[in-house]
Amino acid sequence: MSTIKLSVVVCVYNEEENIKPQIQRIAEALEGYEYEMVFVDDGSKDNTLKELYSVEHPRLRVVELKKNYGQSLALMAGIDYAQGEYIATMDGDLQNDPSDLPRMLKIAEEEGFDMVAGNRANRQDGMVLRKIPSRIANYIIRSTTDVHLKDYGCALKVLKADLAKDLGLYGELHRFVPVLAHLEGARLTQVDVKHHARQFGKSKYGLSRTFKVISDLLLMLFFKKYMQKPMHLFGNAGVILFVSGLLINLYLLVLKLMGEDIWGRPLIILGMMLLFGGIQFITIGIVVEIQMRTYFESQQKKPYKVRRVKGF
Repeated sequence: MSTIKLSVVVCVYNEEENIKPQIQRIAEALEGYEYEMVFVDDGSKDNTLKELYSVEHPRLRVVELKKNYGQSLALMAGIDYAQGEYIATMDGDLQNDPSDLPRMLKIAEEEGFDMVAGNRANRQDGMVLRKIPSRIANYIIRSTTDVHLKDYGCALKVLKADLAKDLGLYGELHRFVPVLAHLEGARLTQVDVKHHARQFGKSKYGLSRTFKVISDLLLMLFFKKYMQKPMHLFGNAGVILFVSGLLINLYLLVLKLMGEDIWGRPLIILGMMLLFGGIQFITIGIVVEIQMRTYFESQQKKPYKVRRVKGF
């Protein structure tokens, strides 16, 4: 059996009309390559699974998840089952173009990059709901993580298999694959790729994901700067809070000595409650995230369950 050069992982959720055209486009783009297509159904409620199982293609593999776990865990499942030397990821909505994959694979092989990411140079999406929020998010991620890519949201990527399998895509961290790869010491580059307007189905993205992106960005900053030295984060914050509280108490003591009544000032009480509440939530989120990773990785458990696998 020939060695599989490229595994194309496609996560789909309610994309019944896009399945057969997507498979055909991938097959045409990779003709002459040793490749496989790994389609992960993330608990679709329409006829997506029926369409996948109706296609008889020797290079098609289907991973059917028991329920909807979200894009990150679906992507993790596809990567876990992929058998290629390189792993390509792409959306299942026909907006990414598989014809870009041979060029991206060639760059990764010949120039020694661990990951080649796509940049949607001529993005075919709505300006207000998609482009503007994406540009703002890209700027924030680029300036805070020091990973300088133009487009973090493009799903079209080619990665070395060993890198892809070590990323740890828990939660909803699929948006931060370049940052996770950078944390692993990977060599990254980005190339312009084609992008098409959606023809069938509805987009799964919207403004509601903004708060999730911000939360995940805080987690990425923690992993990048403080994973091995958390006291530098919590210690500094503790000192700042302690000094601030001390100054406030000294101020109130001076007022008390001057004969003023300082008991029960609502703004001080409210400010302290909000301050400590915010710190507690952020801290608990980070601690729980680390505990979840430790739980799954120490016991070699997967945070998803597969109902059926075809073609492997």
